[in-house]
Amino acid sequence: MVDKLELYHRAAIQSRENRLWPLYGAGFENLGRNGRPIAVDIPSYGPDELLVRHDACGICFSDIKVINAGEQHPRIFRDMKKEPVVLGHEVTLTIVGVGEHLAGQYKVGDRFIVQADVYYGGINYAYGYMIQGGMSQYSVIGERVLHGDEGNYLIPVQPQTGYAESALVEPWACVVATYNQTYRTGLKPGGVTWIIGTPQAREDYFFSAGLDEANHPARLVMSNVPPAFANRLREQAARLSIEVVELPLERQKSYDERLRHEAAVIHFDPLPPEFDDIIILGPDPDIIEAVSPHLAHFGIVAIMADTPLPRLVQVDIGQVHYHRSLYIGGSGPDIAQVYRRQPVRSHLKAGGKTWLVGAGGPMGHMHVQWALQLDQPPAALLCTALTWHRLQTIESEFWARARTENVNFTCLSADDGVYRERLAEVAGDGFDDIIVLAPSAEAVADAAAYLAPGGVMNVFAGLKRGTMVALDLNLVCQRDIRIIGHSGSTIPDMRLMLEHVESGRLSPNHTVAAVGSLEAARAGYEAVREATFPGKVVIFPHIKEFPLTPLTQLNDRLPTVYAKLNKGREWTLEAEQEFLRLMLP
Repeated sequence: MVDKLELYHRAAIQSRENRLWPLYGAGFENLGRNGRPIAVDIPSYGPDELLVRHDACGICFSDIKVINAGEQHPRIFRDMKKEPVVLGHEVTLTIVGVGEHLAGQYKVGDRFIVQADVYYGGINYAYGYMIQGGMSQYSVIGERVLHGDEGNYLIPVQPQTGYAESALVEPWACVVATYNQTYRTGLKPGGVTWIIGTPQAREDYFFSAGLDEANHPARLVMSNVPPAFANRLREQAARLSIEVVELPLERQKSYDERLRHEAAVIHFDPLPPEFDDIIILGPDPDIIEAVSPHLAHFGIVAIMADTPLPRLVQVDIGQVHYHRSLYIGGSGPDIAQVYRRQPVRSHLKAGGKTWLVGAGGPMGHMHVQWALQLDQPPAALLCTALTWHRLQTIESEFWARARTENVNFTCLSADDGVYRERLAEVAGDGFDDIIVLAPSAEAVADAAAYLAPGGVMNVFAGLKRGTMVALDLNLVCQRDIRIIGHSGSTIPDMRLMLEHVESGRLSPNHTVAAVGSLEAARAGYEAVREATFPGKVVIFPHIKEFPLTPLTQLNDRLPTVYAKLNKGREWTLEAEQEFLRLMLP
């Protein structure tokens, strides 16, 4: 008798039915029909397309954002009632049908994961957003994925790799990517630079690099630049054939009851409203707030501050996260030196002190695991969450590992009556790295005060664009603090993470908290929304109906699967194989 799991690995289609969860609009009431998935025919595919089977799919909090927002979500741009969205971007898949034009490149049984952030013709057609995602049994993949703007978004998976662990490569790649960010240390070559004078500006500014034959912007925009410096800039620009534009920057009285300060009024026509570099000559919070919204993606605001800024500055932390904006600062007169003097360090400081803010959820679990498996981990690791029940699993799972790695490991909950005292005690002279996993502007503002000189705050939680946080940018200008943010991944990030998994260096299985069938997806979404589990929910679309079940409760339902868990709580390849043998139809 042929093993049922072996037949599944061979990718033989035994059903013409395709079950899936359509989302017809905002709200859980629009997920599926009558709270259940629907059944349709398996889709047909053309000569340049692949028919794929979704084998496992993790649930991400980003999915909850789509359910909440519906068509208002920035990655959804269609009528969802007519063309519903099928979520699921943390997915692993197997090819079950190959179009005739692709026969030499793919074969039935080939396995892949997907870099979900698909771009085609400059438009984002993300998998699980605009392209049907993993909360379906079958789907068709074509030109957008196979020949997108960054090449092929499919990444091959070895046959022996587990389904859950390969599906969770996507969120893990986001964790790895957040520690591999790089930033410019000079003006963007060929970009647009905007230099703005203030009443505090000096005349003797200059560029020791970045405005020369080797590298220079294509366009230089000047507003109220001190005359002597402006003349030198025009002379340099003429020698380098840089276009120079004079942009008046006026002020008018603001009657906003909250601010009551002078605000800048900016007229861009005919200029594009985005700039790669914005250099502000003086510590002027009003100007910083007025011009920062006009940064391009990966843009830099450089603050030339010989004296402290007089107040906190409203910073769009969503822009920092999604656009990878960066604020730097320092005293003059060499502007290039401000760019070079403190390059951004995105990796955790070896032997340093790290604080994970909001560490109780699945992504916190991953960040803790990543920090402790580094060749040179931090010497101290603090994990905090609002309530203790969110941290209990983190402490029980990682305390022994931290001790083995000689890491001073502490978990604190904000509902502890002595939280502030304990936090100050652990912080000491400050943290070298603060990773903000809590989607809270207040958490960002509060944590910034605990950074050590030269420290880095990395905002991992995806706070939406326009989320303003009052920050002391004197930390940036005088203490070389860097505030960065990111939680996406690229194809190289995914390949790197998959290599970690398949070489045995890192196991995403450690992150799995609960499993279920496709019918359990709604319960899975609700569990993620309510932060029920400290780890990931993984759905197996092709198994018989099975309720969402925490791993620790599998002993009651599937004792032979439970017996193959590691320590009765950690998913393993052997447990998955037993699970599928029992649950495949």
